[in-house]
Amino acid sequence: MIEITTTELAEWIKTGRAFDLIETLGPTAFEKSHLPGARNIISDDILVRAPAELPDKSRMIVVYCASTKCKRASLSAARLESLGYRNLREFTGGKRAWREAGYLLVGSEHDNGA
Repeated sequence: MIEITTTELAEWIKTGRAFDLIETLGPTAFEKSHLPGARNIISDDILVRAPAELPDKSRMIVVYCASTKCKRASLSAARLESLGYRNLREFTGGKRAWREAGYLLVGSEHDNGA
C-alpha cells in the first residue's frame, strides 16, 4: 500500500485536491474528532458501503484511523483493493500524527467545528 505523509495530506486538503478521505474508525470516534473533509466508513462496513458511497473506482481515496498502532486503515485499503479500487493511499499516522504535527481536527471535542 502506498503511504501518504502528514505533510502531503495537509497540502492536498489545503489545495482542494480531488480525493475522498475516509476515516475507518467507528462513528463515535469520528464524531468526537476527525480530519477536515473526512467521511466515515468503518472498516467492517467498507465492502458493503464502498460501491454506493465511492462509485468512481479511479478516484483517489485516502484511508486513515487512529495511529500507527491501528490496523483498520490497512484492512480497509485491502478490502477496497479487492473491490477493484486502485488509486489508494494510506495515512498510517492517523489522527495522532495529524494532531502531533499541529494540524486541527474537527468534531464534538474541538472548538474549531463539528
